[in-house]
Amino acid sequence: MQIILLDKVVNLGNLGEIVRVKDGFARNFLIPTGRARRATAAAKQEFEVRRAELEKAALAKLADAQAVAEKLAGTVCKLTQKAGVDGRLFGSVTNADIAEELVKTGFAVTKSQIRMPNGPIKTVSESKVSIALHTDVLVEITVAVYGETA
Repeated sequence: MQIILLDKVVNLGNLGEIVRVKDGFARNFLIPTGRARRATAAAKQEFEVRRAELEKAALAKLADAQAVAEKLAGTVCKLTQKAGVDGRLFGSVTNADIAEELVKTGFAVTKSQIRMPNGPIKTVSESKVSIALHTDVLVEITVAVYGETA
């Protein structure tokens, strides 16, 4: 299926590009989330009319993400979890835990934006975690996990 991208999509294309994707990806994800539209003649004309408006909105999103990234850069997220004597946690620290703590400190971050390359944190330690605020904005923070004996 050919679609017109209404937003930048990672590993697919930029705003305004006409790309061919599998039908299920377009029908189940891209079109319902508003990131794409079927590439019909009427849709192409309508897109050209709205192109400037969509580009302006995309630049505004990017500017907002960069502003949040400047504030978030170098932040240390401190979490306390129950741990054994050897420093292993009873459970783990996931992206949902980190997102919840960042929301408490005033940053609007969702768990899907948090990238944990080594998976959940399972020991008392300091780890680097990336946060994808926008497709072009990636910021790294430190997550400090402290142990709490039961």
